[in-house]
Amino acid sequence: MHRLNTRIFTQTAFYDLNLKLIFPMSTYANYSKTSHVYDKTRSAASVDIIRKKLEDWSLPLNQQTLVDAGCGTGLYSEALVDDVQRIEAIDLNAEMLVIARTKMKSAEQKGRICFHNSAIDTLPLEESIADAVMINQVLHHLPDDSSAGWSEHAKVFREFARVLKPGGRLIINSCSPEQLESGFWFYNLIPDALQEMLKKTIGIGELDNLLQENGFTTMSREVPKDMVLQGEAFFYSEGILDPDWRSGDSIWSLVPEESLAAVLEKVSAMRRSGKLNAFMKSNDQTRKNTGQVTFSIASKTC
Repeated sequence: MHRLNTRIFTQTAFYDLNLKLIFPMSTYANYSKTSHVYDKTRSAASVDIIRKKLEDWSLPLNQQTLVDAGCGTGLYSEALVDDVQRIEAIDLNAEMLVIARTKMKSAEQKGRICFHNSAIDTLPLEESIADAVMINQVLHHLPDDSSAGWSEHAKVFREFARVLKPGGRLIINSCSPEQLESGFWFYNLIPDALQEMLKKTIGIGELDNLLQENGFTTMSREVPKDMVLQGEAFFYSEGILDPDWRSGDSIWSLVPEESLAAVLEKVSAMRRSGKLNAFMKSNDQTRKNTGQVTFSIASKTC
């Protein structure tokens, strides 16, 4: 089912034995390297929004099968595994799955969750098996951009539609381009990386159009403006100097070593002069208007 015995792993992609690119785990981040520290600064942020949207459906929550596409270390699956009937957790990174399985060993033994080492554009699931699919902070890792017509996004959405039952829910947790520009105080220190990230991030209008073209109707959208992806760690200004802290946001993978050295020196200088916290507070003001994350809820067209 997983076919890993026929694949070769590199830092950013899997290849078959003919050296043909199959699907990147991320086009830029090495999650094998960061898997063991990822949870230090990340949590299942605003999982209550997902739970509420699942509860709003006609089928009781405890009877639903939920797909966690790109589950990573299982933060969102762990938060929901006792609420739903079953979770199918999918991730291409084996190291991230090891962390997730360790957390939910008991739930796996009880048959409440099943882990799949697989790409999300070829889910190892039967048609119409799921009541809902959630995808949390994953879309920007696809090898895609507007010049390609967001074709990889479309492929993934079609796969979600395939495994969902008619009327099933798709819940997308993503950052809009506007939120990337305004919602992260330290992005001002790495403008080139921000521009690269913006190229990988689909706009809300484009997302709606793409969903409609690939089997979905957009139902609602929520922006929890008080939510931050890194929790309290987000406001630890000196965290930038800590590699584990930086591992909590994949944008740092887009910063070249020479540029990173300059950023760290600038941050160190602000810390020495006592100006670092003021810099953080000043550059964090725009987040309060835009938030960091948008939840888009869609329904499979019957």
